[in-house]
Amino acid sequence: MSGSEGSPKPPEPSGVDLARVALRAAKEAARARGEVTQQQKQARRGGGLRSGARADGRDPMPLGPAINRLITERGWETPAAVGGVMGRWPQIVGDDLARRCAPERYDEDERVLHVRCDSTAWATNVRLLAPQLVARLNEDLGQGTVRFLKVHGPAGSAPRYGPLRAPGSTGPGDTYG
Repeated sequence: MSGSEGSPKPPEPSGVDLARVALRAAKEAARARGEVTQQQKQARRGGGLRSGARADGRDPMPLGPAINRLITERGWETPAAVGGVMGRWPQIVGDDLARRCAPERYDEDERVLHVRCDSTAWATNVRLLAPQLVARLNEDLGQGTVRFLKVHGPAGSAPRYGPLRAPGSTGPGDTYG
């Protein structure tokens, strides 16, 4: 990195993202106009909000639509979609690859999916397959959702201290350079 770079800029919204934001705003405006009109009708009839036979905004909602509404209102579509990918990982990458590696986390700001493999050989293999995996993920999630696949090898164990350790040794890892 050069010294002239500051903090990374957040990615500019693409056309699809702008369209989603505009659609969400239009739906909210339409919903607000409908609620105002309903309240005006009820006020003319001589009462405030009353219960009735027809559904209104105060009625209980089933859990699924309530969660979908919350996701849409908060703008969590992309993180929710990526979370779904983590649950469907074997169907997306195949059973062989899914047994050897798993997604760990998704960085929404940089649009990077972090994957942990159980051996360095499989990590190298997944790094070679990364462009195809990114294309497959974007096909499933929407173009540009995942820009890069960051592949991590197996996590090393914590250093052990005990009577059979040589002073200054880092364990079996120090023989690999």
